[in-house]
Amino acid sequence: MPQATFTFPKGFLWGTATASHQVEGGNNNNNWAIWEDTPGKIIGGHRSGRACDWWCGKRWKEDFDRAAETGQNTHRLSIEWSRVQPAADRWDEDAINYYREIVRGMTERKLMPMVTLHHFTDPIWFYEQGGWEMEDAPGLYARYVEKVVEALKEYVSVWVTINEPNVYTLNGYVEGAFPPGKKDVGAAFGVYCNLVRAHAQAYRIIHKIQPQARVGFAHHYRSVLPARSWSPFDRLAAKLVFESINVAFPGALLDGRVRLLGKQCRVPEAIGTQDFFGLNYYTRTLVAFVLDAKQFFQRSFFPPGVEVSPTGFLANVPEGFYEAMRWATRFNVPILITENGVEDNDDRLRPSYLVEHVHQVWRALNNNFQIKGYYHWSLVDNFEWERGWTQRFGLWGLNPESQSRLRRPSVDLYAAICRENALSSAMVEKFAPRSFARLFPV
Repeated sequence: MPQATFTFPKGFLWGTATASHQVEGGNNNNNWAIWEDTPGKIIGGHRSGRACDWWCGKRWKEDFDRAAETGQNTHRLSIEWSRVQPAADRWDEDAINYYREIVRGMTERKLMPMVTLHHFTDPIWFYEQGGWEMEDAPGLYARYVEKVVEALKEYVSVWVTINEPNVYTLNGYVEGAFPPGKKDVGAAFGVYCNLVRAHAQAYRIIHKIQPQARVGFAHHYRSVLPARSWSPFDRLAAKLVFESINVAFPGALLDGRVRLLGKQCRVPEAIGTQDFFGLNYYTRTLVAFVLDAKQFFQRSFFPPGVEVSPTGFLANVPEGFYEAMRWATRFNVPILITENGVEDNDDRLRPSYLVEHVHQVWRALNNNFQIKGYYHWSLVDNFEWERGWTQRFGLWGLNPESQSRLRRPSVDLYAAICRENALSSAMVEKFAPRSFARLFPV
């Protein structure tokens, strides 16, 4: 049986990622609290509730203990805007101090904090005034950014301005699955432009306060290929999907133009406003042209024959991950894998998914891609937005009622990778034997 070790560069970042609304619990002052209270918006009527009890129960302490004890050296978390600024004219200093306690606790555990400033949620006051459709939305967001960065600069120097602005916009303003639940391409375009402006403002504010900071955004990359490569219609449909999902936001940081669904706006101040490229990758889909304007003339589905997650949400296509990293090199900044993972309550697919995707990171490094770190989604099961508690992405399982944690086998697999700063044939043979022949062919 072949034996080999894929070794990573010294100082490589190994961590996990979380988001405030999904783990803190008790977030009742943001747009997702309203969404959870609206019948039919969350699968099964689920609510975030106590989530992972990080806020009131301070269970972030034990979860970060677990992360540190299993070899992780960093963690990506987010700040809840509605806690920091519960009303337009008021800051909550107690909440700010609590976030200081959390990031200080991370550094004490030798976990480098990466802080996301906006991860899908908006304060109710901001949401009810019109949210990101408002002309002054970027300026309102900039005030919040300045407040948080000033407060946390002692402990944090790596910042994500906005998480997945493409997902936020398309789900909230085109597909209607996220608040505010609109299906309005014109509104979506305006939101996209404002998010680019907000990112650019945040970038400059952070660097004014903290010149040595590293600032980027987290981009959801979807690998998209035409279902029939010979079909010009499928190729066109795939191109439109690719550009809408993958190009509109990051492209503006190259040339100062937002292009979305046939519209265009100029944001020249956005050019060059990233010190790293935050890359979120989960899966690949094929796209076929269909004569249905309601579906934007396309139908997406997974490639045939690939392994699919238990709820059919994701497919295990690690080749798409390499494609994503190669694509991200065009921005000529270091790349951080800010999210990658799979929902799998029984931990049957996750070990294979994990080793095969980590192997693609190693492959990218050996082709001189400047990958600096990998953040697995997620540390512990959490509330998965409109999918509620039906999907389990955590290395650690969670019972939301009892708040008990379950050590899945993937905890020990990822711990071995983190501690050794490597992926070895012995690890794959022990934890993911189904992947052995794919990673170590004879």
